[in-house]
Amino acid sequence: MGGHAALTVSGWLPATDMPRYVRELCDFVGFADADAAIVRASAPVVLEREAELTTALYDHFLKYPESARFFLGADGAPDTARIERRKHSLGRWLHETAKAAVTLESSYYLLAVGLSHSHRATGPGGVVPAHLVVNAISLAQSALAGIFAAALPPSRALEASVAWNKLLLGHLNVFLLGYLPPAPGGGA
Repeated sequence: MGGHAALTVSGWLPATDMPRYVRELCDFVGFADADAAIVRASAPVVLEREAELTTALYDHFLKYPESARFFLGADGAPDTARIERRKHSLGRWLHETAKAAVTLESSYYLLAVGLSHSHRATGPGGVVPAHLVVNAISLAQSALAGIFAAALPPSRALEASVAWNKLLLGHLNVFLLGYLPPAPGGGA
């Protein structure tokens, strides 16, 4: 890939064919059918801890002013209703991720999630900075590794961590699309 490889793929914009883009991301990181099967097989240990995982992530966000500002009310206190809605959205993403699907619907769902962070016109905090999206994926990966280490035999925990890591990095690439301008002239 040449000049604008991070922005377009072989002369086309990723958002014009999200399933293709996500498949190519999966291919690049080596996320194969076996990895998808591992994600689906390990999903129950993740999903049974959904509330714990989402609570821990939002508690972490509230510790840091840069991320907390997205979840505070006008009075400066945590907006618990907003946080509960965000936890619900994070839970939905976990359920979608656990399917390890690369479909038209799942691909555009990921794009919508990314755009909701990169193009927030309303709500507290405004646009979520790209580095916070990257950091959130890192926090999720670390939390998942801990869940797998506690719930699975060591070899299965490692397999699950690797498979989920590959998938989450693919998701991260999609989430970051909204932060990248299209390449001039639309070509690579």
